[in-house]
Amino acid sequence: MRPSALPIARRIPWFTLVAAVILFLSVSAIISSIANNANLRWDMVGKFLFNARIIDGVKVTLELTVLSMLVAAIIGFILALAWQSSNRLLSALTWFYVWIFRGTPLLVQLLFWFNISLVLPQVTFWTPFSGTISWQTNDLISGYTAALLGLIFHEAAYMSEIFRGGFLSVPKGQVEAALSLGMTRNAALRCIVLPQSMRAIIPPATNQLISLLKMTSLVAVIGGGDLLTRAQFIYGSNFAVIPLLIVVSVWYLALVSIATGIQWYVERYIGAGSNSTQKINISSP
Repeated sequence: MRPSALPIARRIPWFTLVAAVILFLSVSAIISSIANNANLRWDMVGKFLFNARIIDGVKVTLELTVLSMLVAAIIGFILALAWQSSNRLLSALTWFYVWIFRGTPLLVQLLFWFNISLVLPQVTFWTPFSGTISWQTNDLISGYTAALLGLIFHEAAYMSEIFRGGFLSVPKGQVEAALSLGMTRNAALRCIVLPQSMRAIIPPATNQLISLLKMTSLVAVIGGGDLLTRAQFIYGSNFAVIPLLIVVSVWYLALVSIATGIQWYVERYIGAGSNSTQKINISSP
């Protein structure tokens, strides 16, 4: 008999099978315990899962996430360009901005914006047509506005680092070659740097978006009108704390799952034609 025709004897992974059975039984027991726990009041969870106030909170959460990320991405892009500038003063100011907003907790920033009227009781602008115009700060800064400002300036610091890392991933020689061919710096940025850096920018940017989606729950401390804020208003009147927190968790899990699916699709699209999306097999042959 030829050696190639001999049957291959495979080792039975007994340890893996036993571990899988134990894990399955443990998870099943935990799920059964949670499902049969009367203190969780699953009837209340079903009652408020699609409640109108909860749905309004979901809408506000999505608004805060999308608006904050869009504006933060624009500011972060400008900050990244300023950081790469040859102007040392501009680079120093950018570094200072990132140091401040990345170094202080988001919760502190939200509280600061919500109480900004203690520092600036009035906001005054001068226009050539109407002269001086003043507003009371409390009339301008609501819980929603303070939440939006806090999230935007906080996220802009992180987005600037993401953009800067993407720019640095492009070899400097390619930019120098483009300039030597007569391209302007703006053209080199638009045609050489940005298309190549997007593969390095998209994955961390989408991760930051998902993180921002979850961090919007912090605006509940200033009454920003988000999902957790609406849930707190409800369980403040009916005392169904745990069921409402489960409702909030279910909605966040659903939103994060959708965002993760979009992230996977975008990364596959951006990484098409490259090896960046291929999985690495680290198992033994």
